[in-house]
Amino acid sequence: MSTRFPFTAVVGQQDLQLALLLNAVAPNIGGVLVRGEKGTAKSTAVRALAALLPEVEVVAGCRFSCDPASPDPTCPDGPHTVAAAEARDARMVELPVGASEDRLVGALDIERALAEGVKAFEPGLLAAANRGILYVDEVNLLHDHLVDVLLDAAAMGASYVEREGVSVRHAARFLLVGTMNPEEGELRPQLLDRFGLTVEVAASREPDQRVEVVRRRLAYDDDPAAFAARWADEESAVRQRIVAARELLPKVRLGDGALKQIAATCAAFEVDGMRADIVMARTATALAAWDGRSDVLAEDVRQAALLALPHRRRRNPFDAPGLDEDKLDQTLEESAGDDDDPDPDGPGGGGGQPSPSPEEGPQGGDAGAQPEAGEGGEPQPSAGGAGEQAPARATEPFRTKALTVPGVGAGAAGRRSRARTERGRTTGALRPRGALTKLHLAATVRAAAPHQRARGRSGPGLVLRRDDLRQAAREGREGNLVLFVVDASGSMAARQRMGAVKGAVLSLLLDAYQRRDKVGLVTFRGTAAEVALPPTSSVDAAAARLESLPTGGRTPLAAGLLKAHDVLRVERLRDPSRRALLVVVTDGRATGGPEPVALAGRAARLFGAESVASVVVDCESGPVRLGLAGRLAEELGGTAVTLDELRADAIAGLVRDVRGTTSRRAA
Repeated sequence: MSTRFPFTAVVGQQDLQLALLLNAVAPNIGGVLVRGEKGTAKSTAVRALAALLPEVEVVAGCRFSCDPASPDPTCPDGPHTVAAAEARDARMVELPVGASEDRLVGALDIERALAEGVKAFEPGLLAAANRGILYVDEVNLLHDHLVDVLLDAAAMGASYVEREGVSVRHAARFLLVGTMNPEEGELRPQLLDRFGLTVEVAASREPDQRVEVVRRRLAYDDDPAAFAARWADEESAVRQRIVAARELLPKVRLGDGALKQIAATCAAFEVDGMRADIVMARTATALAAWDGRSDVLAEDVRQAALLALPHRRRRNPFDAPGLDEDKLDQTLEESAGDDDDPDPDGPGGGGGQPSPSPEEGPQGGDAGAQPEAGEGGEPQPSAGGAGEQAPARATEPFRTKALTVPGVGAGAAGRRSRARTERGRTTGALRPRGALTKLHLAATVRAAAPHQRARGRSGPGLVLRRDDLRQAAREGREGNLVLFVVDASGSMAARQRMGAVKGAVLSLLLDAYQRRDKVGLVTFRGTAAEVALPPTSSVDAAAARLESLPTGGRTPLAAGLLKAHDVLRVERLRDPSRRALLVVVTDGRATGGPEPVALAGRAARLFGAESVASVVVDCESGPVRLGLAGRLAEELGGTAVTLDELRADAIAGLVRDVRGTTSRRAA
């Protein structure tokens, strides 16, 4: 077994270490979500935590790690009437991003269940993680339904497996830790809320600290065992402190004063629901126990807020996570002063993080923000060159209706277009390819029934063969690749107009986020086109690129379409099952170079020949309209819609138009 990097040797990640240790003391806090850029010791710290957890007593031979003091009465390996105990290290189980649902929760042997009436159950990763740590690296890339299953089990402390009326339940109490890089996509707010604490990590910009990180890593790589031995005393001290904090935890007093501060803080930051209040209370109690105190202080409440609230304040993917610490301090001060509050001085130092400097401004505030150029109505030139104008601010996003890709796909699970999926309504039955996952009971019985006499059936059980089993064919929804091609030329540069265009694209980006799509952004202006954002699951990254998009120059429409065609070609090689939806945002004009209109038409017909679902958002305005965007849509084989028609109430016929156009093209 390889020697892990010591937990106490991790440099400069105090918040991360504290959040992990608090969950080790009080697992009912609900786990930790670690957000941050790559190369910041996220995985290293999580894997090192397992070595600090105390040993656990388990029932000998039990695959579900039952506690011999109170074995699970519903354990599939039970009942444990006379339980022999054995001690072992706490486990850390890693859930791969590509894991199936059966790998996570376990699988029933359906053939034996139908033929013999026995619950033959193969445990999954949830069973292996019981009374230990379940670690999910890149949790934001995990399929949504797996995240739902995972968080449900973490909340209930049990896992349920249901297959055609056959059910198995077993205990699943574990410390859940997820890590993610926000650049690769966000978790839904509903899922973010299910994690107890969150920590933002970043690499230090201090040269001395970075030097120490490199020095320790090189020493560990040269001789892992010797490096671990150097930190053995520190590791032992932390392990003993965890044990002491666990013993003290039931004796910690959470007074009414602290509870009122918790409630006032959650109300002041407009946090939805009551989960935040409960998590803050548990975290503050664990902080007191970790410090060896039997009373919760205001500094514990402050630190609990910094760990439990930032990820719960997000309302959409474009909101930056974080907490205004000045507002937090003011709220705690105003809600302090109760008679039974053990800290008469109110919120103080020692528990929270330092307030940001005046140059940085409070998180979520406006300090340091630069006023938009041209607030008087006139666009101001930027440093980007002659003819380039400063970025216009997007108007408020609005709700749109779905744009779907016609036909039935087989891409990643999502909420946009029809697809063959493992979850959804049953549409038929087929012979399984590989392991059976979703049994179609009626079809299986129909396949086996004609052969019962020939197979010598004599009892009540159905005599089954492998060839009788039928897999349920299901239809659900998939996520698509929505590729935006945005005209940023001079003809679009009027600030009011470009603000409306950005608002429309922002609305479609929000819709893509809700429907679990990948998005990409191609822009064209001047003499060329560029990929402003390669296809990604990070919709907020696309919104940030859109916000800073400058405008000006000629309109190389053909270059934009050809660049988009190249992007889709590469993506088809990377992910052939994910279908694309092309959204071209333009007024249809094409200028620059020889025969720009004809060249744009030829580029558009490439998409039509490949049956790429396309929508042109017509941005033409003014009393005289040339209808160029409509002609472009015809060349693409798609449909055109104006900015006004893009709103939810006005777009009812758009999906029908997209499908109808595609059907006519196919005919």
